[in-house]
Amino acid sequence: MLRVLVILVALGAELWAQSPALESAARECRRAGFDRAAVAFEVKPELGRESFSIERNGKKTVIAGGDSTGVLYGAFALIRAKQLHETLPKRETPYAPIRWVNQWDNLDGSIERGYGGRSIFFANGAVLADLSRAGEYARLLASVGINGCTVNNVNADVRVLSPEFLKQLARIADVFRPWGVRLSLAVDFASPQKLGGLDTFDPLDARVAEWWKEKADEVYREIPDFAGFVLKADSEGRVGPSAYHRTHADAANVLARALAPHGGILVYRAFVYNHHMDWRDLKNDRARAAYDNFHPLEGAFDPNVVLQIKYGPIDFQAREPVSPLIGGLAQTNEALELQITQEYTGQQRHLCFLAPMWKQVLDFSFGPGARVKELVAGKTHDRPLGGFVGVANVGNSPNWLGSDLAPANLYAFGRLAWNPNLSAEQIAQEWTELNWGRNAKVVRTVDDLLLRSWRVYEHYTGPLGLGTLTDILHGHYGPNIESAERNGWGQWIRADHEGIGMDRTVATGTGFVGQYPPAVARVYESLATTPDDLLLFFHHVPYTYRLHSGETVVQYVYDSHYAAAHEAQLFPQEWAELRGLVDETRFERVLAQLTYQAGHAIVWRDAITNWFARESGIADEKGRVGHYPGRYEAEKMQLDGYVEYDITPWEDASGGKGVVCKSASCTAALVFQGGDGRYDLAVQYFDLPGGSAKFRLRVNEREAGAWTGDLELPSKIPNGDTSTRYTVKDVRLRRGDRIRIEGIPDGPDSAALDYVEVCPQ
Repeated sequence: MLRVLVILVALGAELWAQSPALESAARECRRAGFDRAAVAFEVKPELGRESFSIERNGKKTVIAGGDSTGVLYGAFALIRAKQLHETLPKRETPYAPIRWVNQWDNLDGSIERGYGGRSIFFANGAVLADLSRAGEYARLLASVGINGCTVNNVNADVRVLSPEFLKQLARIADVFRPWGVRLSLAVDFASPQKLGGLDTFDPLDARVAEWWKEKADEVYREIPDFAGFVLKADSEGRVGPSAYHRTHADAANVLARALAPHGGILVYRAFVYNHHMDWRDLKNDRARAAYDNFHPLEGAFDPNVVLQIKYGPIDFQAREPVSPLIGGLAQTNEALELQITQEYTGQQRHLCFLAPMWKQVLDFSFGPGARVKELVAGKTHDRPLGGFVGVANVGNSPNWLGSDLAPANLYAFGRLAWNPNLSAEQIAQEWTELNWGRNAKVVRTVDDLLLRSWRVYEHYTGPLGLGTLTDILHGHYGPNIESAERNGWGQWIRADHEGIGMDRTVATGTGFVGQYPPAVARVYESLATTPDDLLLFFHHVPYTYRLHSGETVVQYVYDSHYAAAHEAQLFPQEWAELRGLVDETRFERVLAQLTYQAGHAIVWRDAITNWFARESGIADEKGRVGHYPGRYEAEKMQLDGYVEYDITPWEDASGGKGVVCKSASCTAALVFQGGDGRYDLAVQYFDLPGGSAKFRLRVNEREAGAWTGDLELPSKIPNGDTSTRYTVKDVRLRRGDRIRIEGIPDGPDSAALDYVEVCPQ
């Protein structure tokens, strides 16, 4: 055991030896440069679990905690205050008892909706031999007050409950324990049958109940501080209680009763809906599902059951209304589910700081004293459990999430789970100073980029509450508007030639609005009072409908996409001003990310605006949509080896077409027809996975640029997922110059091209 380097107050050596969290606190204080005689620890149970106080006592700083984990949190708070040059916090108590992250890790080492590398827990069907990275993750979580981690996919593999695997999982719990992080597991509801050999998994069958009891006993023998189970049932193909005509309460309670003697909890995901709905029935509505499934069961759940409810009624969109189920439960424990991994918000390739959106959710009020943060923490109805769950999906990349800016979302989740009254601005500044230093220009630039990024992303993807303009059938990344329509997934936008949006009103629509309390329902029921940001979520309107701003819907779509895509072009320019002020490695990585985002924002802009122009038949009054001076379509260039290729969906490529290389080497050439001057040359190409195609750009015979398409993007074909932009700045051109691109394919990467754009500087 490491030698104790911090004076202990009111703690004997025996207690110290039994308190890994206290040892971690001592080690963190030492790392932060505190003198061994400068900090003292106390455990004061009267402070309450996980709470702490920090006081000066002569020359010492005394950290007192309600338990050893509270002391650890106090140590991190002391270190944070020192790094930020802030006054010491006097006393802090976590806002809610549940502050968990979910990891959607699979046993083979892949991570569902993970964009930061491979699993830090699993590989090849087993727990990793080296869990040092998992221990560092627990340290990271503890630093922001997160106290639980579900390590496996909610689409659970039944093997996690096998005796041999539980012994492996105990090793993860061991590396979590010094940081006050308790391990939990997602489980398969059919485990009694699939793993236990029973002929049923009926939750009301006594044999099934006994199986779960014995399994819980076994889990706690291996992991005495086990936190509990997470269950996804009757959702997206997962089996559940409906197989036996039982209720979700029946399913939850049988597991909860097995866990209760050990102090464990059952977290039941309320993400339950029919993904085979008939899209032709205008009364069908996926948004209704959570409330319809769980509100009738109010009062039927055991005290150690917590419903994990997504913040919106659909699925982690860039903007949704708050789920009415959150405000519809008075006797049932709730946890708010937020998504840290950016599934629908740019997948960490796009900067999208989510704290401003989360703050709008947390502060939303269903009525007096019924804000979301109060309801999920159990403060309004005095419920024993509740809190916050973030789907994190960190991986083994050096920066955890695949981007040096994306960890701001993990930090923000932890800080808001601890104290949801913090502002997005305060959190952004804290994170920036802790991770990038306190240089005023750096702090100002990073904070500004973070705080603008969510609205920018929303406005070049899906504004006005549309949300689902990404490809929902495949990668959930690039644009594919009609993938939401005419299928059973229920993310419809009901677009046609005349108008767009879901009618969810009580009077003429699906009735979803009626799930809210009357005061809230009145706002959303009326076109006059529905906020523009959510208009098309609640109402179907003509494209010519005028927003509160006075703009028509269709013109707002055009304007917002052009404005946001333009703002995204500024991101890399603003970041470039920090050269020399931050470390070079991270500087270059972030510059590359923001440059990529700027190019992909143009893909989004063009796809959405061209689709709206075709569908509505209404032209952009500013003449931008469909008119691109200086753009040369690849399929119309002089081609050698390249062949024309129809892009699906059509809006994902300029003119609906591109070219792919069918030879060992191909060229596409054009003759410049503009005036003499200095230009930026942009090549829009498709970077396909599985290979690294090479490109070379020449003006006459002079090489202007060369690059390799080596991004790993979420599609195997040329489309909006893989469309990528390469730009060469400040190229001198004269009328009649020959611009030529050479593409050399590599395996499945066919060196595909969309267009060349010559942009005046």
